[in-house]
Amino acid sequence: MNGTNKERSHSARRIQRSQRFYRLFPILVVALVVFLFGFPVRAADPATITFSLDFPKSDPERYSLTVQSDGHAQYECSARISEESEDRETYQTEFTLTDATRARIFDLAAQAHYFSGKIDSGNRKLAFTGAKKLIYKDGQRESSAAYNFSSLPAVQQLTTLFQSISATLEFGRRLAHDRRYQKLALDDELKRMEDQTRLGELIELQAVRPVLQEIHDDGSVMNVARARAQRIMDTGNAPSARH
Repeated sequence: MNGTNKERSHSARRIQRSQRFYRLFPILVVALVVFLFGFPVRAADPATITFSLDFPKSDPERYSLTVQSDGHAQYECSARISEESEDRETYQTEFTLTDATRARIFDLAAQAHYFSGKIDSGNRKLAFTGAKKLIYKDGQRESSAAYNFSSLPAVQQLTTLFQSISATLEFGRRLAHDRRYQKLALDDELKRMEDQTRLGELIELQAVRPVLQEIHDDGSVMNVARARAQRIMDTGNAPSARH
């Protein structure tokens, strides 16, 4: 009888140990994975490219444009409130780049070796066109380079791209101001925008579509201005041949 009880006791303890093992097994597996492969990490942040320009006495006198590899973009500038005023404002806006422009920007950055070396031409005889800077950042690297003028084709094309985007966003900034404070000035501003759009000097028109739509839908705005706003939006909806 005692032997039977001992066997039952040993059997019960074995069952308890087995149960404890199976309860701990998932924890042991996780611990092993962490030991072998390291702690889980969050998804990498998008790579970013930033272009900035500082050009006193111009309008805007300084701005920066940051583009993420997922297409999200942020623009910030310091500029005059209007052509008639010397008062300045800090303006910020966010938007999403088209896939074509986003891909082009990051392709050109790769061609420029992510700005890891000197990109300024070094030619001091050239006119000053603003202190420019390009910055690249991702999870593995961060590099930047400043320049006035670069002889590298990839940097030249990037500069043109960023300046064209800024020009588009500046029209959006001024149009929003005019719609609020001086609606009679809208038609002249829209005419300049329409002309530059026709010449291919403005890109990423979808970034300013909200203000163009507001102008078009505003019955207190002159019909000619509302018609111009619609034509610009239609141009922005058309496939671009620029890139």
